[in-house]
Amino acid sequence: MQSSSNTQKFILKLFPEIMIKGASAKRQMVGQLYVNLQKILEKIDSNIGVKKFSDKIEILSPVSVLVEVKQALLDTSGIEYILEALQFDNMDTLDKIKETVGDLVRDEIEGKSIVVRVKRTGTHDFTSPEIARTVGGYLLAHTEARCVDLRNAEHTVNMELIHHQLNVITSKYKGLSGFPIGTQGDILSLMSGGFDSTVASYLTMKRGLKTHFVFFNLGGAAHEIGVKQVALYLWSKFGSSHRVKFISVPFDDVITEIFRSTGASYMGVTLKRLMIQASEKIADEMEIDALLTGESVAQVSSQTLRNLALIDKVSTKLILRPLSTMNKPDIMAIADSIGTRHFAENMPEYCGVISQNPITHGSFKRMEKEAGYFNYEVLDKAVINAQHIYVDEIVDDVNNLAAVEVVSKLDPHKNVVIDIRAEGECIQTSCKSIRIPFHKLKTEFEKLPQDKDYLLYCEKGIMSQLHAQYLRDEKKSDSVKVYRPKPT
Repeated sequence: MQSSSNTQKFILKLFPEIMIKGASAKRQMVGQLYVNLQKILEKIDSNIGVKKFSDKIEILSPVSVLVEVKQALLDTSGIEYILEALQFDNMDTLDKIKETVGDLVRDEIEGKSIVVRVKRTGTHDFTSPEIARTVGGYLLAHTEARCVDLRNAEHTVNMELIHHQLNVITSKYKGLSGFPIGTQGDILSLMSGGFDSTVASYLTMKRGLKTHFVFFNLGGAAHEIGVKQVALYLWSKFGSSHRVKFISVPFDDVITEIFRSTGASYMGVTLKRLMIQASEKIADEMEIDALLTGESVAQVSSQTLRNLALIDKVSTKLILRPLSTMNKPDIMAIADSIGTRHFAENMPEYCGVISQNPITHGSFKRMEKEAGYFNYEVLDKAVINAQHIYVDEIVDDVNNLAAVEVVSKLDPHKNVVIDIRAEGECIQTSCKSIRIPFHKLKTEFEKLPQDKDYLLYCEKGIMSQLHAQYLRDEKKSDSVKVYRPKPT
């Protein structure tokens, strides 16, 4: 009989590159994935079971949290395929197996050609081909299946028999692939919150790197909240098995010093060099060996091969650029698939410096000369004043910052609540509530009557803070606030 009508089994097939490692490395990676899954799934439901094998991991989930568990598995690196399965115990005879499978798939195979695929582990009185022939014959004789077709069947019955436990596979999903986070060391990502840096960070997380974030603040509270928001999203979705840091470096004085010391055509490259230098200092403190950027060859003037060489010259750290040969549409397609496009499109833009007639093939000698004019005490001070928090503390940090007033009590005569969440039903309140997804807010807000007090609402208050601050900065409205209902 099935183990429980209130549980669902998942069989996780491992990333093939894990399986070809030596015994010790494979054992370590499977062990790390097991620990990661325990940490991630414990946050969903403490009753979820996780069982480790040498070549797979099995999850037994309460049906009540099935959707959340499946999504968590799809977002966890190290998993190649996720198989949904129904588990039946005490399957020690062919008769039990064929009758159980027949009862299960009867309706699904009506009028269809079928094929039975079997994997078997353990000692039995019958072989895998014998199971397949017996089950196939039984299905033809006792159901409305049309025929058996070994090559182009309309329905495949997938089964695994492990000793006396039968798993009938009901669905198969492609996983994230990659290595489990925690198996490939740490990296520090230079995060601007745009398309490139977020996709680059996702790719290193997917490859098993514990990815920390460093942000160079050129635009004040709104920009910082925006970048924290996307860093929290990436971590929550793809990396929550490990604690990582978010470091914010105040760079306004550095920008001032660039304007004082640097020739106009070299300002852009100088800014990137200084960001790398600051990142190296922070990485040294954190004992991190590599830096990550979202740079792509020739995308902007500072990203020609020569200028990238000029930038790399200031650091002895390994600098990874996973997007270096990718086209922008490909990068944006990944952003679409991982859910960061709307964040990037609505991130406040603060370039800091824009070179006049920027060099595209800089001179090493001229670059060293320009660098000699810069007062590096300003850079050292920025690094000293950097703020370090863990990404999982961002929600409390942003709300404590209170850049925009937070309102819990509504006035039906004055207030209009704007629900800025991308999905779901519009929040119902005691005053008028309207729905404007955050990625449409900038254009749609201008169309609203300006004689009302608007309160932005989202689930955790982070996006509301960002966009309320943005609307204030743009002087579109001084009356925008954040709505956070009191806990019930």
